[in-house]
Amino acid sequence: MTRESYIRVTGLIREHPGRIRFVQTANRILTALVFLSYPLLLLGLLAEKNQFFVRALLVPAISFLLLSTVRGAIRAPRPYEKFGIPPVLKKETRGKSFPSRHVFSAFMIAMTVYARVPWAGAAIGVCGLLIGCLRVAGGVHEPRDVIAGALFGIACGLLFYPIF
Repeated sequence: MTRESYIRVTGLIREHPGRIRFVQTANRILTALVFLSYPLLLLGLLAEKNQFFVRALLVPAISFLLLSTVRGAIRAPRPYEKFGIPPVLKKETRGKSFPSRHVFSAFMIAMTVYARVPWAGAAIGVCGLLIGCLRVAGGVHEPRDVIAGALFGIACGLLFYPIF
């Protein structure tokens, strides 16, 4: 992403306070919905004494640690760091932009939920796509960050659930 494309993507939002509020609010709501679905799934599995509970706990945890290790090693700067323009979404973190952990987590949760309730997992996947768009529009990630986060989440689900 170039400085010009960053300004173009975030500029339409930055120009209007209502759009800023929309992006910030939508990001918070979608993120909360996705992340709330995971403990609800775990509680349901625990109540059912379902054997999938252990996999639903271990696969995302191992995948999250793996992604965090990769992110820490890459230390990719965030767009607002590279271009010196404040993001629309409030963020002060330095580095750790690639891959997006928010988007990874949304897709990892979607894969986990999908294994038990396919329609709900698909709905969470759509929320993950929207979160990715909001993170780019909000200036805290580049498109490659959110695409890599989504693919990493999907790949971990496809790879690790059959193994465990």
